Amino acid sequence: MKSWRLWFSRKKWEQQLDDELRFHIERQTAANIAAGLAPEEARRQAVLQLGAAEGVKEDCREQRRGFWLETVWADVRYGLRILRKVPGFTAVAILTLALGIGANTAIFSVVQGVVLAPLPYREPDRLVMVLESNERFPEDAISYPNFLDWQRTARSFEQMAAVTLHEGFDLSSPGTPEHLDGNRISAGYFSALGLNLSLGREFNPQEDRRGGAPVAIIGDRLWRERFGGSAQAVGRSVTLNGIGYTIVGVAPTGRGLLSQHENIYTPLGQGDPLILNARGGHDDMLSIARLKPGVSIAQAQAEMSAVQEHLDQLYPDADGGLGATVLPLKQQIVGDARGTLLLLLSAVGLVLLIACANVANLLLARSAARSREFAIRSALGAGRARIVRQLITESVLLSLAGGLLGLLIAKWSVNLVLAAVPESLPRAGNITVNASVLAFAFGISVAVGILFGLAPALKSSRIDLRASLNEGTRGSTGSHHRAQSVLVIVQVALTLVLLVSAGLLFRTIRRLWQINPGFDVEHVIAFKVGLSPSAAKSGSTLRTAFLQLLDRIRMIPGVQAADFSMLVPLTDDDNDTPFWIGADKPAVVQNAPRMLVFDTGPDYLRAMGIPLLRGRFFSHEDTTKSPCVAVIDNVFAQQYFAGKDPLGQTITFGWAASPWGPCQIVGVVGHVRHWGLGETGTGTLAQSYYPLYQARDALWPLGYPGIRIIVRTSLNVATIMPAIKSAVYGAGSDQTVYDVQTMRQIASESMSSQRFPMILLGAFAVLALLLASIGIYGVISYSVAQRAHEIGIRIALGAENRSIFRLVIGQGVRLALAGLAIGAAAALVLTRLLSGFSHLLYGVSTNDPLTFIAVSVVLAATAVLACYIPARRAMRVDPMVALRYE
Repeated sequence: MKSWRLWFSRKKWEQQLDDELRFHIERQTAANIAAGLAPEEARRQAVLQLGAAEGVKEDCREQRRGFWLETVWADVRYGLRILRKVPGFTAVAILTLALGIGANTAIFSVVQGVVLAPLPYREPDRLVMVLESNERFPEDAISYPNFLDWQRTARSFEQMAAVTLHEGFDLSSPGTPEHLDGNRISAGYFSALGLNLSLGREFNPQEDRRGGAPVAIIGDRLWRERFGGSAQAVGRSVTLNGIGYTIVGVAPTGRGLLSQHENIYTPLGQGDPLILNARGGHDDMLSIARLKPGVSIAQAQAEMSAVQEHLDQLYPDADGGLGATVLPLKQQIVGDARGTLLLLLSAVGLVLLIACANVANLLLARSAARSREFAIRSALGAGRARIVRQLITESVLLSLAGGLLGLLIAKWSVNLVLAAVPESLPRAGNITVNASVLAFAFGISVAVGILFGLAPALKSSRIDLRASLNEGTRGSTGSHHRAQSVLVIVQVALTLVLLVSAGLLFRTIRRLWQINPGFDVEHVIAFKVGLSPSAAKSGSTLRTAFLQLLDRIRMIPGVQAADFSMLVPLTDDDNDTPFWIGADKPAVVQNAPRMLVFDTGPDYLRAMGIPLLRGRFFSHEDTTKSPCVAVIDNVFAQQYFAGKDPLGQTITFGWAASPWGPCQIVGVVGHVRHWGLGETGTGTLAQSYYPLYQARDALWPLGYPGIRIIVRTSLNVATIMPAIKSAVYGAGSDQTVYDVQTMRQIASESMSSQRFPMILLGAFAVLALLLASIGIYGVISYSVAQRAHEIGIRIALGAENRSIFRLVIGQGVRLALAGLAIGAAAALVLTRLLSGFSHLLYGVSTNDPLTFIAVSVVLAATAVLACYIPARRAMRVDPMVALRYE
């Protein structure tokens, strides 16, 4: 027993070793005195022999370490033998844990890739995004002249660069014509990010200006597909939008700032001067910067505010009321996805808790059956801590096996998650099962093993030796049953929380589909066309090419209406601009009200199914030679012409440098939900329409990349698109058709922010429901087995099968009702407090009674079904067998 006490107490070991050391010195001192040395000299000689005594002490420590490793290894071997003897129990426990750990690992891989992993650039914490701001928009796109002044003036940044969003290029050579997504970037863009090119160099300042040499940097995909990954690609030429560009560099794969699929980069300074020279304009441009060492974001913000305030004074007409905002780059890239992903990680954590409760229930039942074993071990000298260690070792072995299987499930599940991930999720290409995910899986496996094994181990270690060694005694089965019942109640409560969350999102999706978007989503196709370089040489040729293309499409059998538009509802397209009524321009244009501008053709309303409420829409007579006209929607009319007739009024819009108008309002149409089916009113709601036919020739090249053709047809996409492509290719084999979508698809994708968490929460809820059902079944089955004696007595005294059936079912229902009550209270609190969840809902409150009732009924019915088999088994108990002395 002495060795066991020393093993469990480090302090006792140290005290024992110190006592041995003192004893050794005193004994050696006495021996030295007996040899004739004086007492002081005898003690000094004994102290000199201290090293030998320390060697004895170290030998004791080494023995202790070896003994500890030997006992731990013995626990592992014994645990493996025990688990092999009960393969059914072991398989169920491992599979349960594997599902919980696998789901958590899969979601963690998404969170790690999107939220936790640093940006793939040098010293990413020093990277910021600089945006403009005003009273209405705290984070707005920037103008190129302001960026150039920031770049020259600001001293807080090591480097600053600009990049445009949503740029498209039509590649006509080498190879098959193709539309490419890309960006226009300023010189120093890649070095500001801290990114080295795979080949070549980035643009220099002489190339990044009007009249500079046409050069381009291509992406990794384009480099491999069009040039075979050859280093000789640098110096070769590509034709973009009819212009030959010399390749000067190759960008590395997967490192795009705005998208994982950026294929081409061209110099920003070579853009159209109508955009670049507009100081008051905001044309999808933003700035990134690298802070100097030691400079904080707050310091950079203070300097940029002062710089922009000076520009406001220099250019009051264009910059009046503007500010500058400095924000961490990662925060801007991740955006709202952080809250949603952390919400999902919390939800899948509940699934893991349910799985742990399930395995803990299994271990409680298993440990109750092993009570005689523990009693015998205790009688032979094993202490309580020794038994707890053995049981925790077994649970950790189970969790490690579950973790290995869960890792395989996670690798498979990540592919399913990626299939459900919306395209709007940032950094989706960074999601993978990497070293961080592996470390998470291992850590969570060990933690889970200790978590679900601790309670059963502590309960099983409290042994009544006399009761446990008395054959036929049930021991502490009542205590075990109470613990199991508590765990089942917890399972039911957590399952209800997940089911309610998934149910609320499901009801949100249903509500969104029931919303009238303001147009008819059925039988409408939207696509873009990359015209031949010969047609894109000038604004006049672009106009003519599009009109001729529309005429050919309208002649296709099955086409009911067709027209083009530079803005399509429910997409990411954004074309809001300040406006004013009449010709009197406001003193500060930046603070003027804004509206969405739809540049369309005369057949657009019919193609989209938008109702005309008053007046007229555009006609083919509304051209550059006729007075400017405009159409507004009913929200615009209610906001700015309340109590007045808007027809005949005039509005002017645009930025200070080149306003458009005044244009006479000739009609009012219905409002369309542009920002999503569940638009909340936080974006620009007032909408206006202008005829593309009246756009000046100089404006067509600017808007051409964003023009979509809208076709209403009675045929499906697979039937009509070959004919449409033939009409496009017939005008030139170097033309492309791309980004083909039905309006129903566009409407569906607009709900991706709700659909993605709904799918995953629904999957988690179903898994939790299955685990909770198994837990209820296990507890009731265990209870029936333990109460066989009692049930036999009831049957012997004349109890009918129905009463026995109700007895067992009632026990399960009571557990379920207790869990439902606790879960409902928890769901009410959590769905209100979690802002990452409540902002996903639309038309449904967090305490929606219908959802709570439906989920409770499903969960209660599942509990009854889980109790059915044990109840049937109880009805078949033979009284003679049950009452026989065990």
